Amino acid sequence: MALDDQISRYLDSIPEPKRTDMRKLHDAVLELNPGCQLWFLDGKDESGKVVSNPNIGYGTLHKKYADGNIKSFYQVGISANSMGLSVYIMGMDDKSYLREKYTHAIGKASITGYCIKFKALKDISLDTLKQAIQEGMTRTSA
Repeated sequence: MALDDQISRYLDSIPEPKRTDMRKLHDAVLELNPGCQLWFLDGKDESGKVVSNPNIGYGTLHKKYADGNIKSFYQVGISANSMGLSVYIMGMDDKSYLREKYTHAIGKASITGYCIKFKALKDISLDTLKQAIQEGMTRTSA
């Protein structure tokens, strides 16, 4: 199945009102980063066991490991979950940066070293979230 079809099916499968919020978030990331590489992870491991929520990824991050191997992954990801929505900003070296910079301005969200979680878009500042997403994309560009 084509990547765009997988993403559309995933978005269609999300119950409202999260579906509308996920579509707005997806559109916002694409508007900020037109032409970026898209990813879709269905949340299943190699054996087909569900190990995470499905998520959509944007951009390409090349992570070098201690053994010299380089793996590609997305820079920013979005996912719907039982509690709301999550935005993953991958590859940030300083694990306190997002929390320190955005907690005061984003609204009702929980921020960890790489994840911004919130119940609904109405609970946060979308402009602040877009700023965090774009900063993450810029900071982790090759």
